[in-house]
Amino acid sequence: MEVIQVFDRPASRSFYTVAGRFLFVEAVDRRLAQLVEELFAGWQLTPTSPPPRDAEIEIKFFGDEPGPSIPPNLNQFDIAEGGRCYTEANAYYLQFANSLMRLRQDVPGRVDVWVKHVRDAVDAELARVTSFAVCAALRRFGLFDLHSAGAVQPQTGAGVLIIGPSGSGKSTLTFQLASAGWSYLSDDEVLLSSQDGVVEARGFRSFFAMRETAGAGFRNVFEPAGVFASGLVTQVVPRWMLFTTVSGEKESRFVELSQAETMSRLIRACPWATYDTSVAGANLELLSRLARQVKAFAVAAGTDLLEPARAAELLSRHLKSN
Repeated sequence: MEVIQVFDRPASRSFYTVAGRFLFVEAVDRRLAQLVEELFAGWQLTPTSPPPRDAEIEIKFFGDEPGPSIPPNLNQFDIAEGGRCYTEANAYYLQFANSLMRLRQDVPGRVDVWVKHVRDAVDAELARVTSFAVCAALRRFGLFDLHSAGAVQPQTGAGVLIIGPSGSGKSTLTFQLASAGWSYLSDDEVLLSSQDGVVEARGFRSFFAMRETAGAGFRNVFEPAGVFASGLVTQVVPRWMLFTTVSGEKESRFVELSQAETMSRLIRACPWATYDTSVAGANLELLSRLARQVKAFAVAAGTDLLEPARAAELLSRHLKSN
């Protein structure tokens, strides 16, 4: 990490690559810089030296500052996890209790984040606003975020996306599959892109975070490398898609979905496909390709998916038969 002077104040500068894109991160506040660096260490971003060309994405963090005033009379709506989005022609803002993010539409790769009060450790809000900032910038370059786990069926090499809100069993099912020898992308979030008309998925978060019950806090956070005999895959072509809910029953139930229902569920799982208006068309087109590319199922996950061998056997048999 390189330390420089900006406006006579110390700042941290670091460079990363993701999917061939260069990301430049600067934090004016040294304490905030350490927290951001800790967050980035848990994501599938590759630290690098300064690139030979300008970075496509630039994110700047300001600590112990409230940030600019949001212009009045903007379109606004609530988003998940207690935030609020404000949109105008040249920018949009995400406001949380202790932070504010601004993306300028006229400078697609530039995002600013202000944190009112810098904490002593990473908290949920800082992780959330930082993730929003990175993903908002990546969308300008054809990488679209989806709240989904990802695994690879070992016999066929086909990618399986496991989609659902927090507490729907994504991490638990991915853990069971990885324990049974399936490779994995991520247990929580993937980035989608299109290459020659084929949708590919790559992991975004590298650590696993397991919940004891739906709605509970994280019980265990760990790096999967070394835990599973299977390994991380950087990207895969999805061929199957599972929309999961926890049923509490003994046996899991699978219901195949039409392309129309698959698309509808994808849009609900990926609200920025409509909220982020400047890239909404490209995002929706990619989701439409994905819905045509996969076979999708609604899965009411029962307790039979809580054992590694049983989960892998059940999914392999069911997906093979379809």
